[in-house]
Amino acid sequence: MTTTGRPVLTGGCQCGAIRFALSAAPLRVTLCHCRMCQKATGSPFASMAEIARENFAWTRGKPASFRSSSVAERDFCKDCGTPLGYRLLVCDSIEIMTGTFDRPDRVVPTIQYGIEARLGWTGTIANLPGKTTLQNYGPDRLAQVFSYQQPDHD
Repeated sequence: MTTTGRPVLTGGCQCGAIRFALSAAPLRVTLCHCRMCQKATGSPFASMAEIARENFAWTRGKPASFRSSSVAERDFCKDCGTPLGYRLLVCDSIEIMTGTFDRPDRVVPTIQYGIEARLGWTGTIANLPGKTTLQNYGPDRLAQVFSYQQPDHD
């Protein structure tokens, strides 16, 4: 992947059926607020890392895809439903959802698109009160939770 043979970044879907690796850093990382991205992710916006196709590989499994418009397809895991990526049909890059990276903290957005559909409240998210998962569930309930999700590594 790189000169040492190690990927720069890796990731995959929730169930682990699909994994990917990057051999170079993303070209850019964006947020998209357009209505199509809202529907595709089930979220108020999509966060995506654009990667040159020659620096990207599916390393386990292949995603299913949905042609969401006349110019693009969206990749997802057919087993668990995780939205994975967005591909313009005439582009030499692929955009991968940042939440699917094993280290999403390393893919930080630098620009926003589709701001005409941005929900007004998204600008105040950081000011909302918050709790940790432990605070939310409590230790007894949290101790009973077992995740079937693929860990953030191979």
